[in-house]
This record gives sequence, structure tokens and C-alpha cells, in this order.
Amino acid sequence: MKSLWSDTDAQNTVESYAPQGVNADLALRVYTTRLLGGDPALVLHGGGNTSVKTAVTDLSGADTDVLCVKGSGWDMATIEPPGLPAVRLEGLRVLEDRDALSDEDMVALQRQNLIDPKAPNPSIETLLHAFLPHRFVDHTHANAIVTLTDQPDGEDICRDLFGERAVVVPWVIPGFELAKFCSDAWRAHSGIEGLILSMHGIFTFGETARDAYELMIDMVSMAEARLDDGARPFLQVKLPADVASVAQVAPIIRGAIAVPANDARDTQRFILHHRTGDTIRHYVDGADLGDYGTRGPITPDHVLRTKRLHLVVPPPGIGDLDGFAENLRGAVDTYVADYRAWFEANNARVGGDKTMLDPMPRVVLVPGVGLFAAGKSAGDAAAAADLAEATAEVVTVAEAYGRFTPLDGEALFDIEYWSLEQAKLNKTSEKPLQRRIVAVTGGAGGIGLETARAFKAEGAEVALIDLPGEALEQAASDTGAFAAAGDVTETGSLEAAFNAIAETFGGLDILVSNAGAAWQGDIGDVDEEVMRTSFELNFWGHQRAAQAAVRIMQAQGTGGALIFNVTKQAVNPGPGLGPYGIPKAATMALMRQYALEYGAHGITSNAVNADRIRSGLLTGDMIASRSQARGLSEQDYMGGNLLHREVEARDVARAFVHLALSRATTGAVLTVDGGNVAAMMR
Repeated sequence: MKSLWSDTDAQNTVESYAPQGVNADLALRVYTTRLLGGDPALVLHGGGNTSVKTAVTDLSGADTDVLCVKGSGWDMATIEPPGLPAVRLEGLRVLEDRDALSDEDMVALQRQNLIDPKAPNPSIETLLHAFLPHRFVDHTHANAIVTLTDQPDGEDICRDLFGERAVVVPWVIPGFELAKFCSDAWRAHSGIEGLILSMHGIFTFGETARDAYELMIDMVSMAEARLDDGARPFLQVKLPADVASVAQVAPIIRGAIAVPANDARDTQRFILHHRTGDTIRHYVDGADLGDYGTRGPITPDHVLRTKRLHLVVPPPGIGDLDGFAENLRGAVDTYVADYRAWFEANNARVGGDKTMLDPMPRVVLVPGVGLFAAGKSAGDAAAAADLAEATAEVVTVAEAYGRFTPLDGEALFDIEYWSLEQAKLNKTSEKPLQRRIVAVTGGAGGIGLETARAFKAEGAEVALIDLPGEALEQAASDTGAFAAAGDVTETGSLEAAFNAIAETFGGLDILVSNAGAAWQGDIGDVDEEVMRTSFELNFWGHQRAAQAAVRIMQAQGTGGALIFNVTKQAVNPGPGLGPYGIPKAATMALMRQYALEYGAHGITSNAVNADRIRSGLLTGDMIASRSQARGLSEQDYMGGNLLHREVEARDVARAFVHLALSRATTGAVLTVDGGNVAAMMR
């Protein structure tokens, strides 16, 4: 591991923050925190923190000695000064004389001493930083350090490696007890440069930001040098001749680990993130994966994202996906039963007052395919995948060096069911469509864009399907959606788009089949090719999308929603618009057929009939010509309804969301036209 310190970058950081009133100490703290947080071999998703002891002016105008320490919710790789809230140092150090302090009181006292009462909660390890005398303190969960401490004789290995440079601290849960233990260790060995925390990481410290940072790099490099990270210790399992694809496997896994409910619509789904690569494949394809892959996390804090154990399943063959699904469900049932037994035994040990979290695995290891991580959002799933990948890397090296031996089950329970985490259960709420995956065809158009925004606002993960090109990429960028290039008029292209969605998010819950375009012509004279072209997009495009969506939904087994964008032309034809309205009328019948045949699978099927929406179908030129033909102003033409109000794309988008949320509505048409008597459903 190499030091990334740059005098020029450090000075530039100091100068850039000076106009904001940030002193040099805090600016340099930000600089080296980013250096540490930007290296995944040192820090992943909260696996570390930093601090600096300095002076600031408090709200009364008095100069105050403070500890600026990483705050909850901030990423070390991108941290800004507000991510290091200032806490009165004197108010923290007096706590060192206490014999005991509950986690709740510790958090309250830390907040009580914040200079800015609106600042985020300081790190759970704030007191450890405060009790050490050094100005700059760095903490990481460096892979190399954890790899050494996760050996049966890991503490002895580290004592031998670091000698008098560091004290090795046995596992102690973070908080007041660990802070006291480390403070005592420092007092007994005041010349040390660092603390090695068993199965937890490393602390280094110094009088300058550079000293603390480069000590971290030096000590981690020593651990790396002790390890043989080039070895490949696992014998490989024999895989099926034709291993199933990620797109085939992911929906089956997603359905199997969903937390069931009496009503399928209440099923608690997860978003999946797939990860593969040479190291991961060597790990998951190992013949003894069921042993080394299920011993536990490399460091206890991972349980908050990955659970205590990963789930190992057999490799999936293309020719036996039903068998794979059956084996997977059996493995999940066993996992859940084991988790419940583990919870009940440990809950009894601590007094029986804990509320059991959902028992589903968060990481599934699939030989021949890779690993899948689950979370309540795409971001959470990706974070769990990062930790699972780090586990594969650490365990591989640990097994090459000796034997991977993580912390036992009781300590992991104490972390997963930490009182501070339990307290959050009653404070967290999810948006109505969180954990749902939505695909929107015609996603780059006006209605598609508004639909993406509407579903995003309700917490869903959104994929936009449209023709490849700049318009799709821009639409995805503008809405934060996933761009799934595909042509609804070509089966292969559309299937590739749905496969990409399954590979990215793990499956699909809602389809908004929105793609369409208007062709005109008198029905008695229109060329047959025009009609066929319109049917290809305005009917067959919907059928292809619905078929692809239903296949994924059935593989998941957790229901779903199909929503078709039809048009008022389907029930109220306009002169010269037969080539457009007739295939749309067929699509309305298609919607009802899906409602009829897939209701028993928990899949609803509904439609929205919209009229006069400014979009790719109704352009400015078309509005102008129609207004002129009817002798109306454009405003009167667009507001030619009972409400005398122009209907907008966002109104259609809200109707899609409403139908996606509707529990007991299927086979229905929701009209969004401001009130058009002739188009009212009979």
C-alpha cells in the first residue's frame, strides 16, 4: 500500500476551505479522511472514522477546544467539513472517570456537547478518539489487518508483527467500554503508534494529519507483506455444462428471499445487486464453499448489512431452473429456521426484550454465477455487495495464510441487536413503492420522463426502456433511472433490455407499457404497411413488453402490476386517426386478457386512457394544425374538456403510480383527459 499524500493537494484543500472559515486542522482532516475513505482496502461503508482536536468559536463567540469527529451518515471518501461535527472536548474527557456508561446515555452526552445542535450524531467511537491525547486519530477496517486478526492465533501474530509499535486489543463492542480499554492500553504503553483491534481494524495517531495517515499506510503495508495474497487456496467444484445466466437466476433468488405476507402485495421485497470477477468466482466456485463461506463476517459490523451468515446454494443449470428454484427455497427455509433458533437463544441470553428482524439472507453465493447481495434500495444492495466482495477477498487470503476464524455468534448478535439499532426500528418508514422495480417503455419521451420522476418520488427503482442513443441516456441522467436500451418492435432487443433490468436490480415488479406513436389516415384509404407499422408498435410492442415482464414476475412469485398507456382513441375514435386508435383498442383488450389470466398469480393489469398530452405523440405542430382546423386557440384546444384545463404528462404519471399502488383493481381503465364525455367508459 502506497501513501497518496501530496503537499500540493493538502495545501490546496486548506486554501479552498479557508474562505468558509474552516481552519487548517479541519481542512487537513478532511483531506486525509478522503484519502483513507477512497481506498476500499481500508474503508467500506462506515468501516472507519477519523478525528482532529482543534479549537473553534462556539455559538456564544467563545473559543472552545473541540474534537471534530466523523459524523453518522457521512462517507469518508467524499466527506466535507460538516461531516466532522465539533464536540466540546472537555465534556467528553470527563467521561473517562466513569466506571460505566450506557450506549443511550453516551449518545445523549455526545449530542449535548455538540457545538452545533443541528449537526449529525458523532461516531459511536467518539469517546475512543477523545480519550487518546493525539491531535489526529485515524481508524480503518483495513482488509490486511482484519485478515491477520481473523486467524485462530491472530492476536499473537499481530503482537509478533508490530512489536512495541502497537498494542493488540481483544474484541470489545464499540462504545464506552472499548474507549476505556484503549485509553488504558495507551496509558500503559504511551510510546505506541497504533492500536490493533482484534477483528475490528486499526487505529493510528499523530500530531499532524500526515503523521497519522502515513502511519496507517505503513502499518497496513506491514500486514500485507506478512500475507500471501497471490495464493488460490480453493479446489473448484464441477459446474453444470450450461450454467444459467444472471438474468435467469436473479428473479428466482429475489422471490425466494422476499419476506412473505398474507397479501402478496405486502410482501417485503429486496433489490438485488450481482457481483462477479476472478476472485469472486474462485471463491464461490470452491468445493468447500459451504464451510469457509458460512463461518461469519470478516468484521462484526458487517452483520448490519449482510447478516451473520451468507446463504450458499447449488449451481444453476439452464435445463433445470425449476430444480434450482426448489433447492433454493429449501435452503432459504433452513436458513430462516436456523436464524430464528439463533435469535431465540441469544434473545433469552440478553433478557428477551429484543424484536426479531426479518430472517432473510442478505448475501447469496451461487457457484458458476457469482454473488447476489440484497438491500431495501439499489444503494443498500450495492453496499452489501461491496462487503461481500471484501469478504471473498479476505477469506481467500486468510485461508491461504492459515484458517479464517471470525468472531462467534453471541458477539454478532450483540451487534445486530444493538440497543441503538433496535431504537431505530420505530423511527424508520419506507415510501410506498420502496423495494419495487419499475420498467417504463418509451422512457425517453415526455410521459416516460414524468413517469420515472413520479415512481422515483415514491421510492421505486426505475428502468427506462427506449431506443439506444443520447435521448435515453439524457432521460436516465435527468431522472436518476437506469437506461435499458431496447426496441419494443424487436423481440430480441426488448428481451435484452429486460435481461439488463433483471441483472441490475434482480427482477421486476411493475411494467408501465408506455411506448407508442401516432399514425394518421382515412381508414378506407390508408396503406396496409402503415397499419402494420402502427400495430407493430402500438399493439405488439405492448404484448412483447408484457410477456417479458410476466416471465420475470412469475419467476419471482411475488405478484406484480402491468399498466398500459392506451388512449381515448380506443373508445372514442377520431376521424383520420384509425391507424393509431385501432391497435390501441386491441391493446385495451390485451390488458383485460392479462387481468383475466394472471390475476391468480397476484398480477394486476390496468390501463390509462389519456387525451391531448404534449409529448412525442402530440407535438407542437400537430397541436397548431388541429387547433386551426377546429377554429380554436391552442389554449382552448388543449383545455377542451369539462375542467377547461390542459392535462399534462405528470397527470398521466400520477395515474400510473395510482394503479401501481391499487390493491384490488385489475382489468380497469383510468381516464386522464380532464373530462371528455364522448370518451367516458360505458
